[in-house]
Amino acid sequence: MSSSLPPRPTSPHLRLHCVNVFVRDQDRSLHFFVDQLGFNIAYDTRVQSGERWVGVSPPDGAAILSLIAPKPDSEQYKLIGRATQIVFVAEDVTTKFQEWSRRGVRFQTPPRLKRIRYQSQPEQTAAAAGANQSPVSSAAVRAGMLLGEETPVWGGIVARFRDIDGNSFSLVSFDELTHAMEAQRRAVAAKQEAERRAAHELEIAKNVQSRLFPQTLPPLATLDYAGVCIQARQVGGDYYDFLDLGQNRLGFVIADISGKGIAAALLMANLQANLRSLCAITRHEPDHLLRSVNQLFCENTTDGAYATLFFAEYDDATRVLRFANCGHLPALLLRTDNSVARLDATATVLGIFKKWDCEVGECHLAPGDIFALYTDGITESFNRDGEEFGESRLLDSLRLHRALSPRAALASIVDEVLHFNPQEQHDDITLILARCHE
Repeated sequence: MSSSLPPRPTSPHLRLHCVNVFVRDQDRSLHFFVDQLGFNIAYDTRVQSGERWVGVSPPDGAAILSLIAPKPDSEQYKLIGRATQIVFVAEDVTTKFQEWSRRGVRFQTPPRLKRIRYQSQPEQTAAAAGANQSPVSSAAVRAGMLLGEETPVWGGIVARFRDIDGNSFSLVSFDELTHAMEAQRRAVAAKQEAERRAAHELEIAKNVQSRLFPQTLPPLATLDYAGVCIQARQVGGDYYDFLDLGQNRLGFVIADISGKGIAAALLMANLQANLRSLCAITRHEPDHLLRSVNQLFCENTTDGAYATLFFAEYDDATRVLRFANCGHLPALLLRTDNSVARLDATATVLGIFKKWDCEVGECHLAPGDIFALYTDGITESFNRDGEEFGESRLLDSLRLHRALSPRAALASIVDEVLHFNPQEQHDDITLILARCHE
């Protein structure tokens, strides 16, 4: 029993893999299909048993013909030289006929117009009852019935040809099918070109954005530090930076831009440009710097765009850390006795309010203290059970790897996060670690 119901949308993808064609010599047949018909080699390999597998496909790669050379004493060998029931559809049968004929393809019949008439349901019943006529195939009858047509008639050009073993094939062109095929071909070509351009542009954007992250680390006498950003997509909205503020002072910046993809990457570049240009003007006043950054961010972005940001200024001579937390996750200061200080928000996010202000906090780092800045791509990473990595696991990792250099500890912690969530990464993972030493 056949059904006219369409497949369920949730059904797994199904496609034809290959159709078998029995031949006497695979090399000769390969030459015929590739050199005379213009097909491509889909595969040509030997399996573990030593048997050779050869497959060819038409230029669009929609299907594969598997060229099988059976043993002479097998039943399959008897099928060589018969009608294959394989039909090739061409947009222009006459042109393809002329092209293949010049290449030595043997056609049994030249292109000719053939009309196919589907039987109505009463005629099908009569044919099934044994009426002395030549009914069309039951599949064609069912197609006509499903379309609900009384006497549908299609006109098409048909030609038949043989390969070097005498296997026969049909070359056909139906008017309706030709138009549909051409429309599909153009749509596929346009989609492929659009995807190619998008991939190329994304690759350019990825290379440009990678240069926005710190390329050098200004040296400090009392602090080792390192940062990393692993993007969930080719480009993203997480940002970290190290700013040389002069007079043995270094600025630490980490930010998380609203949104994802290209839009977030553009906002990230805008924020980075604002910070780097303005820090040269307001080096001694973090609150003045961030007020100016917020004003420019509001002016240059659309409504609803915002960024959480943590800015810290470290004085290499005094070991004093001055900071402003603009709606970002609290920075973690792990002391040598394993106690933890959380540097919570001192202001709201950037980019929403034009009238904006912030407070500046201050703390002192002692030798052995660990300073960590991070985005929610770490703490909100979740496993298969829906558990988040969380701040507590991050603190456990910081304690476990505190003896390592910041760069080595970064690699270990990121590995733990990725192992915790072996599924697809949903958010950018960004982390800065610094360790104070003598």
